[in-house]
Amino acid sequence: MKRNFYPVYLVAIGLLACLSLYAQPTIKVMSYNIHHCNPPSRPGVIDLEAIANTIKKQDPDIVALQEVDMNTDRSGKVNQAAQLALKTGLKSFYFAKAIDHEGGDYGVAILSKYPLDDIDTYRLPMDSATKAEPRVLAVAIATLPGGKKIRIASTHLDAQKEPVNRLLQIKAIDSIAASESLPFIIAGDFNAEESSEVIKTLDRSFTRTCGSCAPTIPVINPKKAIDFIAYKPEELLKVKSHQVVNETYASDHLPVVAVFAIQ
Repeated sequence: MKRNFYPVYLVAIGLLACLSLYAQPTIKVMSYNIHHCNPPSRPGVIDLEAIANTIKKQDPDIVALQEVDMNTDRSGKVNQAAQLALKTGLKSFYFAKAIDHEGGDYGVAILSKYPLDDIDTYRLPMDSATKAEPRVLAVAIATLPGGKKIRIASTHLDAQKEPVNRLLQIKAIDSIAASESLPFIIAGDFNAEESSEVIKTLDRSFTRTCGSCAPTIPVINPKKAIDFIAYKPEELLKVKSHQVVNETYASDHLPVVAVFAIQ
């Protein structure tokens, strides 16, 4: 006797469709100090393709970049954020200037698969006596498929040996983030290790995507973790995975990638 399985098949398809409506959306975030697209093994050479390929291999939804050149002499008068957005298919981008450099600008950037709005650049504080390089925090809201919104930020804290400026800067970031009601993800080069007071201060307001984090510098035989992705609140974001990508040519930092489920 011939049996008709179509009703069962249709019910199964219907159940899968219903489940997909309630599936948690995810977002893949990457943090990468790109060393103005200069491979450390090739002084003076700019290799945008190497950075773009590293990003494309991870297929992130959002990338926080540090050490980005815009129209500088050393990088051939190229807008690196715009070119990397084009080459990676991350069509939305925002560059936040920290300083003037070689006839152009130098700072951090955000690349995104999704639209960015409510964009801003916060200039971070420093002790004038240290004569340090100015630092910034780039922030934007990304609107995900289905309409959910998250706040994303990219930063690069002071690199001087003494932590005075990094402590001022992380406290300023904490103050900026304090009133945010949306899920908030910050990523960047913090120039501070996990045991430092700087990262302990970050941990009081945010949760990092790694506990005992794998090192990110130097790229050959890395010894220190100073590049992190962190988020708040834990009720709205859950970490599904975290990794440090072993890419040793394109930059002097290893990229960090984390996947979140959004509640």
